[in-house]
Amino acid sequence: MTALAKLIATALGAGYSPVAPGTCGTAVAVPLAWSLADLPTWQFVAITVGVTFIGILAAHHADRAWGTHDSQKIVIDEVAGYLVTMIPVERDHWGPLLCGFVAFRFFDIVKPPPVRWLDDNLPGGWGVVLDDIAAGVMGAIVMAVAAYFGAFEALARL
Repeated sequence: MTALAKLIATALGAGYSPVAPGTCGTAVAVPLAWSLADLPTWQFVAITVGVTFIGILAAHHADRAWGTHDSQKIVIDEVAGYLVTMIPVERDHWGPLLCGFVAFRFFDIVKPPPVRWLDDNLPGGWGVVLDDIAAGVMGAIVMAVAAYFGAFEALARL
């Protein structure tokens, strides 16, 4: 069970990157989101919820095994957060995928309220993952606004 939790928590090993493991974890999510582009939104949301809850469990068990709290090796939270960011937009083109990556990483790194509060105050895997979900919601708002104003149609013409 511990080995499986570590495998999931590190997003199949991306979290072991010695440089920018959170960015590597988010990078793992980009092809995942793209591969799910043809799904209806409700199915994409269902998968995102599943990744989130599995991530909470995996993060909890991995942190216990390592004796840490929110180890940098745990990046399944970045995967879940990026998927949340991508909910309101099409995921079949490089433009939204790249913009979502940048938007999510910004909110995940800066941790504006309530992101930091969730990270600091929720126990175990809940705090590890839900702060990234909050960052993902902020990213999703940015993506929805950008889509509303036609930013991705302009990128598609490039």
